[in-house]
Parts: sequence; C-alpha cells; structure tokens
Amino acid sequence: MYTGTILKNLREENGYTLLDLQEQIGIKESLLSKIESGTRLPTDDLLLKFSELYNLDSTDLIKQRDSDKLLNEASSLQYPEETLLIVKEKIDSKENYLTQNTNILGSSIPLESRRYIGSKAKLINWIFEIIEKETENVKTAVDIFTGTGVVAKRMLKLYSKVIVNDTLYSNHYIYEAFFSPTTWDKEKILKKINYYNSLEANSLKENYFSENFGDKYFENDLAKKIGFIRQDIEDSKPNLTEKEYAILLATLIYNIDKHANTVGHFEAYIKKPIKKANFYIRLIDVHECKNIEIHQEDSNILAEKIKSDLVYIDPPYNSRQYCRFYHVYETLVKWNKPVLRGVAMKPPVENMSKYCTVSAPSAFADLIEKLDTKYLVVSYNNTYNSKSGSSKNKITLDEIEEILNRKGETKVFSKDYRFFNAGKTDLNNHQELLFITKVKK
Repeated sequence: MYTGTILKNLREENGYTLLDLQEQIGIKESLLSKIESGTRLPTDDLLLKFSELYNLDSTDLIKQRDSDKLLNEASSLQYPEETLLIVKEKIDSKENYLTQNTNILGSSIPLESRRYIGSKAKLINWIFEIIEKETENVKTAVDIFTGTGVVAKRMLKLYSKVIVNDTLYSNHYIYEAFFSPTTWDKEKILKKINYYNSLEANSLKENYFSENFGDKYFENDLAKKIGFIRQDIEDSKPNLTEKEYAILLATLIYNIDKHANTVGHFEAYIKKPIKKANFYIRLIDVHECKNIEIHQEDSNILAEKIKSDLVYIDPPYNSRQYCRFYHVYETLVKWNKPVLRGVAMKPPVENMSKYCTVSAPSAFADLIEKLDTKYLVVSYNNTYNSKSGSSKNKITLDEIEEILNRKGETKVFSKDYRFFNAGKTDLNNHQELLFITKVKK
C-alpha cells in the first residue's frame, strides 16, 4: 500500500510519533499503525485530517489512496483519470517510485525533515509573518548562522539574493545539495541510489564507520552499509560534479538520520540494543537556486565582507557546541577517518564557536557592530534561568536588547514554544523571542 508509506514518511519528516498523531488529530495509535503498514486504507475524513496537519491539498492524498484501491481492488474511483496516471507511474517504476518518480507526493525528502537542535521549521510561518510586516524594500537577505537552512529556504522565495553561512562541513554540503545552481544529472544520481538500495549487509566487510559507530549510533549492519556507501561516494568523486557529490552526501545524511540511535543529536547514544530496520534510500528534494551565495566562514569575519538589506541571526546561545553535537555527520562528510575517542566516539576538537562560551556577549556585540544592513532579525530562546548549565544561555535577554538598541529602534515579539530539554530543566511559559531592529542611518 503506497498511501501508508507516504503517510509514514510525512509523519517521520515532521518529527511526530504515532502517539503524537493520536493526540494531534484524535486517531487511535493502533489504527494509524494499520494504515501505515498498509493493512487498512484511510477514509476521506482521515485524509482530510492528515492534509490539515501537514498543510497539504487533501485531493492529492485522496488520489494516492484511490490509486491503491485501483491496484488492489479495481473499485470505483473519485478521480479516475488522474489516479490512472499515478498508477501507471507506480507500475512503470516497479516499486522504486520513492526514488525515481520524484513528482509523486512524499517521494523526495524535504529539507525540513532533519532532526536538529534549535530548528525553526515549526516557527517559520510566525517568523516571516513578522518579518514581512516589519520590513520593506528587502532585496538581499543573509542567514548568517544558517543551521538547518529552513529560514534560508523561505528567503529564497522572497528575495532577489540570499547569502547563507555555517561553519559545519555537513551543513555546508547540505546547502550545496539542496540549493546551489550548479549542474547535476538526476539519472546518474538515481542510478547510484538504486545501487545502494540493492546492497546486502552480509556481503559487506566491516569498515571505518561500522567499527566506530556500529551498535552505538547505528545498528551494525546499517553502519556497514553507511561506511560502504560513503567510501563509494568518495571513490566516485572524480566522475561527479560538485553538486552531485553534495547531493549524494546530503541524501545519505537525511536517510540515516531517522535511524540514528539518539534523541536527535550525537552527544551520546541510547544504551539499549538497536532493532534492525528496513533501510531504503530516497533522494532529497533538490533545487537549483540562481539567487544564492553559500559561505562556510566565521560569522564575525564574514560580516565585514557583506552588505545586505536584512540579516537573520540565530547563533548558538548555550554551551552546546554544534560541531560536537553533530560530530558523527562531520566525520562522515569530511571522511578523513580520524582516531575517535571517548564513549561518544568524538574526533579531535575543531570548529568551536565562541558563542557557546563566556565570550558570547562580546562576540554578538562585535557581529552587530560590523553588519552593514537595514534590518536585523534575531531569534532567541529564553532559557537563561535553566537549571542545566549546558542549557543556560550565554547571552542574557537584557544584553541582547542593549546591544541591538545601540544599532537602532528594536521591537520584540514572542511566541509560546517548547524548548529542547535534556531532563534537568523545568521552565514554565517558555517562549521563542524575535527581535526586529531597524538600523539607524
């Protein structure tokens, strides 16, 4: 049943468990499980609830459900012509439609689906409703701590030029894969993906990735596949364009992310046996954006080189270093195979951010002073009074406001929002704050 697979992919990409959906839309967890496994087909009412939850056109889901009816029962259809076309695509693809027919709903993996601490994916509409109301005549925008890239993705739809920047190697290749305008051959990439999907773990030898991360962050057979695929990407590099190389790396990261034996980052792994899971690679949702400029640089240094109309700033505010939180992906992308140490299997320290230290207030002030822009937009999580030292903000709310007010008139907006909690923090009425500063001429 293809509809069950699509709904499962959409759920996982939006970070929901079955229990979350039960609470969100009032469908029993047991029924949801049957729908995802393909033993039950969803009704129109259920599909309407899914479409509202995921902000989709309900007719697209109905067409997918009806194509399943045609394949399995040849029963009456609501959208016969459109449904027959979808069925034909599924038959022609010989069950590989999730990688080959990327025009089918739920087939390619969207940028927003990656698990990432501090992701603004669920806040993006709120952020840009405020930005569009409070700014005008913006043509060039900068996302100077790009992170997941979800803010940059929205910027690319709104502005003539967008500058993105992040120091992490894994994030840099993700931006190149999803956004860069350079050439790539889709057929070549899909051929690679189909080859990777044909791999059998028992035919593969142990490798650098499985020896270090197998039965820790990933089930060992899966770790062997990951290591083999990563080496094949590297060996194939001479025959790949820069974007093709990035697409394969980003596709690997996005497909293994939901199988990682973690709570969403790699500071530690869950100390329990890992169940084997079916590993099937899907292509990411690749775009070719002509209006993007991609950097991998210290933000305070980059600030001296760029001029823009708007800069969005969402730095790390606490002591959690992102290069350490996502060290497994950094090691996977760089593929220099360093000696890893400690229980968490981390590489030697590099790429550490001063925004995660006591120097954060002075670094933020220096950044704000250097930026040549008309508007500053700053996201802030108010966890300064956290009981956890690692969660406690290195820059206070008062410091943020004082620094921004030096630059110009500043407005503050707030929204109730659930924060990342490692178990030691209990903050009531936690909010996401957004500062908009109109810079003095």
